[in-house]
Amino acid sequence: MADEANRTAFMEIQGQMVEITGKLKQVQNQMRNKEGERKRAFLTLEELRQLPDDTNTYKSIGRTFVLEPRSVLMNEQEQKFKDSEAAITALQTSKEYLEKQLGEVENNLRELLHQDPTLARQIMSMTVV
Repeated sequence: MADEANRTAFMEIQGQMVEITGKLKQVQNQMRNKEGERKRAFLTLEELRQLPDDTNTYKSIGRTFVLEPRSVLMNEQEQKFKDSEAAITALQTSKEYLEKQLGEVENNLRELLHQDPTLARQIMSMTVV
């Protein structure tokens, strides 16, 4: 009876680990994307700052380019930079929370396997196909 309960608990913990790991990878990918956006905005801003105020600048909209004042483009890039920074901060918080959850689930798994050495031996004897 206890063996079946431990096996059920193991399956539940394993499912939690898979779910949390998937979420963590998703957050890391989102962070990587936002960091790329932030870097592009920063580099674009640096290039725009070097231009004189009266320079014709163009904004890409799909396949077309629209003439825009330099100040408008700089404001847009500054806003993209700030938005990316805020998103990265929020994603970092999520990442830390998920890492903490993953650590707790791993500890639960260790405790379960420590309590039931038979279950640990059964798991270790399984072959991964």
